[in-house]
Amino acid sequence: MTRPAPRTRRLLQVTGAGAAALLTLGACSSDSSGSSPDSAPSASGKLSGTVTVFAAASLKESFTALGEQFEKAHPGTKVAFSFAGSDSLAASITGGAPADVFAAASAKTMALVTGKKANASAPVTFARNQLEIATLPGNPEKITALKDLTKPGLKVALCDKSVPCGAAADKILTTTGVKVTPVSYEQDVKSALTKVELKEVDAALVYKTDVHAAGDKVQGIDFPESSQAVNDYPIALLKDAPNATAARAFIALVRSAEGRTTLTEAGFLQP
Repeated sequence: MTRPAPRTRRLLQVTGAGAAALLTLGACSSDSSGSSPDSAPSASGKLSGTVTVFAAASLKESFTALGEQFEKAHPGTKVAFSFAGSDSLAASITGGAPADVFAAASAKTMALVTGKKANASAPVTFARNQLEIATLPGNPEKITALKDLTKPGLKVALCDKSVPCGAAADKILTTTGVKVTPVSYEQDVKSALTKVELKEVDAALVYKTDVHAAGDKVQGIDFPESSQAVNDYPIALLKDAPNATAARAFIALVRSAEGRTTLTEAGFLQP
């Protein structure tokens, strides 16, 4: 092999050093907006710090799994979740609660955060979900259709209309003309499902993903009218996120092929 002349070697060395310096400078300047000093990548480019994620209650199982994957892939990070009804989370965010990421169960709820106050970046839909009837194991009340929820004496729980699962149920019941009188309105889908698990009600309208997560504690009954109200799930980076750099990485995981697999296995539909 022909060796470069001494002057050429020196030039290559200087050029390499200059490129390294530019790369280092670029790494220091990138993603600086919205990141606190202790949340920025280390000199080795690794992510660090806590990512605070506010997510719809129906995302609990799948997001918890993704959080564990994220922490394993990025040692030194922690994903802290707050799961609740999307409307409650939106109110907390607009009220000033510090968080990095918001994942809602409907575009309408996300709009409460991304609206006039512009508290978040442009949201992206990452999954979809639809309703299913949850009954006790073995379906003792022999529920086979949506109209069966009107049977005399049948105890039914619905999500409150202010939360996405309740809004979807209300849309379906209004469109079909099926009049259900629930014994309770719950503030999130997990609470509605728990009513069935505890045998406090005979049935509830909840998401397919929640029936899937409950395993053999409940039985799911599909009904064709559920296709009339399929909820989009948007995710967004919040304005002034304390750990914006790591938050972007978490959002990327949710939207990745690996994230889609985890969500699909939990019963979510692809966007």
